[in-house]
Amino acid sequence: MRTEAGHPGIKGASWSAEGISFHQDIPATHAGAVRMSSVTAGQGENTRHTQFCHARKYREGTYAARVFFRDEPTYGPDGDEVIQTFYTISPLKAPMDKDYSEADFEYLPNGGWGANAKPAMWTTSWDTFQLEPWTKVNENTRVEGSYAGWRTLMLTITDNKLTYYVDGKLFSEHSSAVYPEDFMSINFNLWFMPKGADGSIGPVDSPELREYQQDIDWVFFQEGVALTPAELEGQVTHLQATGVEYVDDVKEQNPSLPSPCGL
Repeated sequence: MRTEAGHPGIKGASWSAEGISFHQDIPATHAGAVRMSSVTAGQGENTRHTQFCHARKYREGTYAARVFFRDEPTYGPDGDEVIQTFYTISPLKAPMDKDYSEADFEYLPNGGWGANAKPAMWTTSWDTFQLEPWTKVNENTRVEGSYAGWRTLMLTITDNKLTYYVDGKLFSEHSSAVYPEDFMSINFNLWFMPKGADGSIGPVDSPELREYQQDIDWVFFQEGVALTPAELEGQVTHLQATGVEYVDDVKEQNPSLPSPCGL
């Protein structure tokens, strides 16, 4: 669970394990879910972002997660440019690092990234970036519409292309120009966009505290193959039916790679 301060999100905000909780009674899940809860009142000192990560040992293969997105806060005023995610990432070793690798699902229920305030799902595959001055090299796809509720997010990284699916339907395909060159960790985070980030308007103008939540039912990876959505569903159903709650047979690199939970 991330505790390291810094990018992304509202400057001066904390990243805290306080926002992570486990619930066995969430409807429509196999065995409950992990819940991320992030809060803000618009300033760094009253903002808590949430993130958790897995070991950095993944590159080519099939990634998937079943995630519950929300369009509205649990409490407080609506309208913050909040980002709900499932993604893979490697550390940025230096500005414009050519080995940098990242692939994102990002749901923005109140808009953001300089687009309008309508809800939209983004998929973004990164070649590299730098923070100061902000410079990015990526490919992205944006589809407007509400994605609230349970969604199965699936990404295949094979054969020099990245292919994204939502609920078993093809969402986007990105090219070899942004193909991951380095091993990545698997991550989920929930954070608030600051004003000015790629044209974003940032938090709503209110001192009232508000909370957004995102739930994760399960996460899956199979190395070296591009499963079809039907094959993924079959594997997950089999694991659940046979009582497998957790298995990890993806080998660490030798030596094991540092796995920072942050940027």
